[in-house]
Amino acid sequence: MSASPGLKRRLGLLSLVVSVALVLTKFYAYRLTHSQVVLTDALESIINVFTSGFALYSLYLADLPKDENHPYGHGKIEYLSVGFEGALIFIAGAFILYSASLSFLHPHPVAQPDWGVALLASTALVNFGLGLWLVRAGRRVQSVALVGDGQHLYIDALTSIVSSGALLLVYFTDVLRFDAGAALLLGGFILYNGYRMLRSAVGGLMDETDSSTVAEIIAELQRLRRPAWIDVHNLRVQRYGANLHIDCHMQMPYYFSLERIHTELHEIEELIRARFAAVEVEMFVHADPCSFAACSLCHMPDCPVRHHAFQHEVVWDLHNAMRDERHHLAK
Repeated sequence: MSASPGLKRRLGLLSLVVSVALVLTKFYAYRLTHSQVVLTDALESIINVFTSGFALYSLYLADLPKDENHPYGHGKIEYLSVGFEGALIFIAGAFILYSASLSFLHPHPVAQPDWGVALLASTALVNFGLGLWLVRAGRRVQSVALVGDGQHLYIDALTSIVSSGALLLVYFTDVLRFDAGAALLLGGFILYNGYRMLRSAVGGLMDETDSSTVAEIIAELQRLRRPAWIDVHNLRVQRYGANLHIDCHMQMPYYFSLERIHTELHEIEELIRARFAAVEVEMFVHADPCSFAACSLCHMPDCPVRHHAFQHEVVWDLHNAMRDERHHLAK
């Protein structure tokens, strides 16, 4: 069951409010400790504020109905939101690496590490809990923006845990380079995760194949297969936010009436929509007439025009269902 647009926006607003509160907490911790790793954590959290705000706006746009200028809806704005977040994280990671390198070469004292640990540990708990909630809710309502926001909060929680550990090491060992060393590690980790988010967003905007979704659709067609569905090919799936657009070619007996073909195609579309009831599915099935070369793949009972004996049906999978050609054994 799909969620209301209001729920998505409320979750996005909650993420924004919590992000603002936590970034203020972390900068207060930096003011107390003057720690490089705490500054790294705080700078990374600033990104949460910008990206949560942009994610909230993207959720509003994504829920707008289709119109003449956007016949497939506005869902792809969520990929832009993830890309924007990834780009900011990548830039922040590069800056953190530069700043931490200077601090590692010229370490400076860390003040009140105990207070820093307490404040950062509390922000880590909040970020982890909220991130887990957003990821689960985002997957349930098919929102890549909410999932991306939640995953970023996971990362933020991890950076806070590492920062706390570095402060404890400095406190117990008096080795100041633990502070800058941890900041260097976090900078590299943040840089890598920014790249991953950018890569994911570009893939979505370029309609990169979502193999897991395509495999689900193929498996459902295979499970519900009817004798009249001789073969499926040229299967393509595009995701627009929480919407799925599916195209495929279905080969059917050439002697079927137009009315019979329409009934079969409508049944295919309704079965797939029922399987993906949590999202809006727009499906277009193109009917191809069978040829005598397909007889060996077809087990239509009492076929009046059969030229070859049935041998076996094609088991549809990711490899053959997506190819733009019909399957055959004999000609």
